[in-house]
Amino acid sequence: MKLSIVIVNYNVKYFLKQCLASVLGSERTLADGSELDIDVWVVDNDSVDGSVEMVRRDFPGVHVIENHENVGFARANNQALKETDSGDGFCLLLNPDTVVEDNTFVKCVNFMRSHPDCGGLCVKMVDGEGNFLKESKRGFPSPESSFYKISGLIHLFPHSKRIGAYYMGHLPEDEVNEIEIMPGAFLMFRHEVYEKIGSLDESYFMYGEDIDFSWRIHLAGWKNYYFPETHIIHYKGESTKKGSMNYVYTFYNAMAIFVKRYFSGGNAKLFSALLHLAIWLRAGAAWLKRCAQHLALPLFDFGVAYGGFILLKQLWASHWANNIDYYPAQYTYLVIPLYILILMTTSWLNGGYDKPVRPMKIVKGMGLGLLLLLAFYSLLDEGQRYSRMLLITGSLWTLASTLLIRLFLSALHVKGYTLTPRREKTLIVGSEQEASRVRTLYQSLSYHHSSFITYHSSLDTHHLQELIRIEHVDEVIFCGADIELQRIIELMASLKTSAVEYKIAPAEGDYIIGSESILSADNLYLDNLNTISTDTCRRNKRLFDFTTSLALILLSPLLFWFQRRKRSYFSHCFSVLVGRYSWVGYTGRKGIFLPADLFDSPSDSVKERLMLRYMRRYRITTDAAILLHNWRMI
Repeated sequence: MKLSIVIVNYNVKYFLKQCLASVLGSERTLADGSELDIDVWVVDNDSVDGSVEMVRRDFPGVHVIENHENVGFARANNQALKETDSGDGFCLLLNPDTVVEDNTFVKCVNFMRSHPDCGGLCVKMVDGEGNFLKESKRGFPSPESSFYKISGLIHLFPHSKRIGAYYMGHLPEDEVNEIEIMPGAFLMFRHEVYEKIGSLDESYFMYGEDIDFSWRIHLAGWKNYYFPETHIIHYKGESTKKGSMNYVYTFYNAMAIFVKRYFSGGNAKLFSALLHLAIWLRAGAAWLKRCAQHLALPLFDFGVAYGGFILLKQLWASHWANNIDYYPAQYTYLVIPLYILILMTTSWLNGGYDKPVRPMKIVKGMGLGLLLLLAFYSLLDEGQRYSRMLLITGSLWTLASTLLIRLFLSALHVKGYTLTPRREKTLIVGSEQEASRVRTLYQSLSYHHSSFITYHSSLDTHHLQELIRIEHVDEVIFCGADIELQRIIELMASLKTSAVEYKIAPAEGDYIIGSESILSADNLYLDNLNTISTDTCRRNKRLFDFTTSLALILLSPLLFWFQRRKRSYFSHCFSVLVGRYSWVGYTGRKGIFLPADLFDSPSDSVKERLMLRYMRRYRITTDAAILLHNWRMI
């Protein structure tokens, strides 16, 4: 019996490495004593993190399809599915950021063989903190259920058969049940099904293709099953920013394709109207939430600073001019707010609002702001110079109040504002030998913030849970050499803890992997050297993108005629303006150009070195040089 596994990868080398290790190390003996023949395919969508090289070096038996562009999830899966020859066997679409239990495949195949009506199957998924992922089982996205989901009403009544229908919340998470829609992270189906219903619909670039494929299995007369008798870890789960406009836009496009295909007439119009309404409600609520999160502290800073400025003004007017109304209204309602905004802006540009808080960044930023204000003040006419003393004392008050607010937030232990951060505690679960290896790995990577606790007694869930609670553990690392993956996944799913991240240290390898975080020589080295990863550089890069794209749009009557790719000029400018792209892309960020575009036809090895150099030593001047060099190719 053959099982063909297809994994589509994009820049997640370490997740992929652990996924393949779990897949190739899984059991093969089926219930009838026959062996399961596992055939693994990796389709790489133009990764730049060395994924392809890693697979070919460490997993020579895995088939690799290397794309030179990101062709999307559906098309990439289809590339491998066309090459498989499972006969009367099975196929599996598997995400690279997953880890399977030792017996996941044999359990799933045994179930499907004993249930001839089963065309597709999915399993119980947990995230990197052991939480059940509700997208493990889903219902048909009807107009009503989609509205409840996108509008957020599903969160109020998650277990309602009607309101929670999108995730079939009324079905127990530990009970085998027939469902309608399976997730693309783990979607197993008969090869016979694939031959009958065809490949994944490539109209979907991202999101929706699993919904479409699952529903086609159902329409063809087979049943889809949720099979929770085995678990997998799906590290990222729904960690994408689903409140972002990019997600809303992409998800709507996918649903619009689905509506057009499976609804007609009045139903399609009703569904489309409901989707539009729900999407804008969701996007509006997410936008308001983000605004509140980003503006709350600056507004509070402004209010306290303004109150201090007004008090100083009143005191100065009373004692120096003997006239409390000495300063005009425009000074109170225009000049003072302008002073404060300039001070706060220079602080922000210098990283004063980045997390974790750095008081010296605030001091340097506002110091620069004060110098600018004094320089501007000296250029004003005598009649517009209200008071240099008030300007200086008010600026000092703004600085002092800003620092005091941070001190208050630190005293309340607000995340990101702790001036004296608590040492994080790491619990290593495994033998003393493996625990020592993990500690050595941390130290070799200059990762010193944690204090370590080692637990190598019997793997009792209750004892582990109590230890995590009593010791206030922040992260738990399971040693893969001592504990089977199946037991690790069971422990993650059963431990009822909050704000604790679980990681796995593979038996072989110099890395530790967790939910959206990798502890490795490559990653920490890049984190330490990549100036582009800092908030300040990302902000400056965004300001450069915004101003240059706006300038290019305004200058388009002149520049457009010199372009070699006239069709893309405005689309690229507006994509950069709204933040969908950057002028210069890098690993994890889409761009119109790449660092290598500063040179003519560099080799692949040179491209990689240029990318690393760009990320490690980012400067706005580099972006400017690349854009200037390629200005005719916009």
